[in-house]
Amino acid sequence: MSDVWRPEQYEKFAVERAQPFWDLIELVEGNQLARAVDLGCGTGELTEAAATRLAVEDMTGIDSSPAMLEQATGRSRPGLRFVGGDIGSWSSGGDHGLMNLVLANASLHWVPDHPAVLERWWAAIAPGGQLAVQMPANADHPSHLVAVEVAETEPFRSAFHGPPPPDPVAANVLAPERYATLLDELGAARQHVRLQIYPHRLASSADVVEWVKGTSLTRFFKALPTELHEPFVAAYRARLLAVIGDRAPYFYPFKRILLWASKR
Repeated sequence: MSDVWRPEQYEKFAVERAQPFWDLIELVEGNQLARAVDLGCGTGELTEAAATRLAVEDMTGIDSSPAMLEQATGRSRPGLRFVGGDIGSWSSGGDHGLMNLVLANASLHWVPDHPAVLERWWAAIAPGGQLAVQMPANADHPSHLVAVEVAETEPFRSAFHGPPPPDPVAANVLAPERYATLLDELGAARQHVRLQIYPHRLASSADVVEWVKGTSLTRFFKALPTELHEPFVAAYRARLLAVIGDRAPYFYPFKRILLWASKR
């Protein structure tokens, strides 16, 4: 399956995407961490920034996208490296590979079965270590709902040769209180879980299309033939603007879940 992630598209809204990351980093306690991993590191820019801010001695960024990793590897240096891998199945390499920080920014929603994934990640954390995760929780916004509607129309529905790819946010992300319960069941000594609305004022409502082209719509690009990519985006744009209005500027409220926990 081809890599449909486009770093230049994703980073069109780099400033807006960075704020939740820094809010997450603010939850991390202390610095001079010995070992950390960033699961779903993307282009590595924020991974590098976190390693610097937290004075991490040994930071590893992991991502499944060759295009993202190609950019990330240019940031490699002693104590900072980037490798390919599946974050959903990732776990540490035993006692000698335990982490002081497991970080996942805007990546966990792409994988299913969060209770099992978080249990594996928690097992990878050394005593006294920390888990810090941020993920979108806006599956009820028109930007997501309209994509599902368009996927059910022709010629796209037939081109999927089965059900359209589900919205990973709707399918995988749990309620904030469920994450709090999971962390307690894992034995967290302390935890912080919150739902936060990020207020993005975009130049126009059409910018929402550019936003999701770099994230949520990629699942359709994986499943559709290349010649249907642009028609799908055009149909999505027309339908979305009919729903949210074609206006400038546009206020885009974006819900996210931030969670942090420390291990005994």
